[in-house]
Amino acid sequence: MTENIFATGLGRGPANFAPLTPLGFLPRSAAIHPDRTAIVHGRRRISYREFDARARRLASALAARGIGEGDTVAVVLPNVPAMLEAHQGIPSLGAVLNAINTRLDPRTIAYILAHGEAKVLITDREFSPTVGAALARLDTKPWVVDLDDPLYDGPGQRLGAIEYEALLAQGSPDFAPVPIRDEWQPIALNYTSGTTGHPKGVVFHHRGTWTMTVGHILSWPIPPAAVFLWTLPIFHANGWCFPWSVTAMAGTHVCLRRVDPALIFRLIAEHRVTNMVGAPTVLNMLVNAPADARVPFDHLVDIQTGGAAPSPKIIRAMSALGFRVQHIYGLTEVLGPSTLCAWQDAWDALSPDEQAAQQARQGVPYHVVEGQMVADPTTLAPVPADGKTLGEILLRGNTVMLGYLKDRPATDAAFAGGWFHTGDLAVQHPDGYIEIRDRLKDIIISGGENISSLAVEAALARHPAVALAAVVARPDERWGETPCAFVELRPGMTVTAEELIAFARENLPHFAVPRTVSFGPLPTTATGKIQKFELRQRARATPRATPTDSGP
Repeated sequence: MTENIFATGLGRGPANFAPLTPLGFLPRSAAIHPDRTAIVHGRRRISYREFDARARRLASALAARGIGEGDTVAVVLPNVPAMLEAHQGIPSLGAVLNAINTRLDPRTIAYILAHGEAKVLITDREFSPTVGAALARLDTKPWVVDLDDPLYDGPGQRLGAIEYEALLAQGSPDFAPVPIRDEWQPIALNYTSGTTGHPKGVVFHHRGTWTMTVGHILSWPIPPAAVFLWTLPIFHANGWCFPWSVTAMAGTHVCLRRVDPALIFRLIAEHRVTNMVGAPTVLNMLVNAPADARVPFDHLVDIQTGGAAPSPKIIRAMSALGFRVQHIYGLTEVLGPSTLCAWQDAWDALSPDEQAAQQARQGVPYHVVEGQMVADPTTLAPVPADGKTLGEILLRGNTVMLGYLKDRPATDAAFAGGWFHTGDLAVQHPDGYIEIRDRLKDIIISGGENISSLAVEAALARHPAVALAAVVARPDERWGETPCAFVELRPGMTVTAEELIAFARENLPHFAVPRTVSFGPLPTTATGKIQKFELRQRARATPRATPTDSGP
């Protein structure tokens, strides 16, 4: 047998290998474009030179507090400069960034802080009532840093011993980040509702986030000097890794504390925004904004949307406003998008309605997704590409998470057969594009927020009048889906829908509170299992007859 001439004398070494990490993009952009605007926040402008220095100051100050590899640093922040700086400074120590959903209730935040073993918590003053209540539940509390953002002038007290800017002043702008030892090191921890009452901790790795960062540049793309408007909450799966993608292209991050259609239109026109991301809820807000809130702009804006399929009607309306919509699909467990509805040249000849129908599909794999198939989840046999046969979406590759923190059984189940099981049911069309039809998981996606039906059911069941509760998704034109509750009361007890919704609001994040409640016996199988498929049919036919809040 002839010896393989490439088997000896060749290999990996310091000269030809470095662990993949997205953390190198900021220093590069700062060196090449030091005076370019990196971050816009109200009237404030932060250059790339300053962005890099502030991230180093953050890392330096945390290192002085003993934070290092494997330590969790949690943040409860809106889309502000500190959130972008945290994505660079915290992991540059080998520490793990845990960006917490600002909309969660105190009990859930307390669970996340304890489960993730946060050593430090950076929190915006706006959220101090909720965060303060969460901290009161903890036996071991993290060291708290307050952010007193000048763009927030509402109520809220400081909870910690130091304010964020004072912390940065203690750090050095010349701090040298700790070299990444292994590209499979954790870089971030994100909690997702999953299918149980307790959120699951999804662990991102440096290699995966680098891959997804580059994937956005290839697949969307993010152009050089992009102007990215942060309509997507950065706490959602680290902003789908866009904090690193935009930075890699030396683009401008335009911060946005909250979604406000009038402000969005103004910022698009003022800064000539090129890219933005939002759930269909955001698209719906823009389409339905009053005329006096719409500031005209004369350029095309690329917008990605996911979380629920946008209706062809919304896509057409967005196009008329000057937006080019790209539909994507992804999960926290795969670090953001894994598919995109890539435009086909043949669609140019279609009518607007036909084009919108094509765009409403989830699409084809991102460049950086190694494997994707719609298959039988047990046998792993791919379904026919006939647009009719249902199968589960299965994924594999470098953009898949390390696993669920402290939950080996859930990790093993998710990775069964060497594929990541998404729990989403889809069909595959003859052209290779996939389209989601249903979910194996009982997850409700409302305005881009994942809601565990089991968690909502558990909250309702705590009411003394409730004997049994089942929650399913109800289609909603504005939010995509909203929770619809079906409740069986205890004999001799009464409660109104309004009272039960108010009770749920005290125990759940506001976006998880049922918008609709129906009373009566629940349909069950002979073994007592609730027939949720029948409840879903009822939910589709149930008019919204109960009070609603402002939504997600």
